[in-house]
Amino acid sequence: MGAHAFLTKADRDSIVKAIESAELSTSGEIRVHIESNCPGDPVERAIFVFNKLKMFKTRDRNGVLIYIAHKSRKFSIIGDSGINAVVPADFWNETKELLGNNLRNGQVAAGLVSAIEMAGEKLKAFFPLKSDDTNEQSNEISFGE
Repeated sequence: MGAHAFLTKADRDSIVKAIESAELSTSGEIRVHIESNCPGDPVERAIFVFNKLKMFKTRDRNGVLIYIAHKSRKFSIIGDSGINAVVPADFWNETKELLGNNLRNGQVAAGLVSAIEMAGEKLKAFFPLKSDDTNEQSNEISFGE
């Protein structure tokens, strides 16, 4: 099963809606990337994907990538330098734990929606929505091999 077939259309739609909703309260930009395999470290792969997607192209460097390699059973959540400069070191731990538990239970879409909602809430404290905010990154899920 390829990465694109990993989620149903309804799942993909609910994830995109969750991103749109989360971004209504924060200037942060949340993206989801799904691929089949991650042969190495998922954080290093997420950084590679983050840069490939040009997620650093945000005004406040406040992009977040939720990365999943479903066949490898690996995932990572990373934030850009603007986020990392102001949040505590354990900022993503609760979100990672929530997503990890859902993935282990086979609840991929529900886990992603919950993680996106939590990320949006957590980002709101550090990056509230600004009156001149624009959507700087796609809300669509990106897929790898």
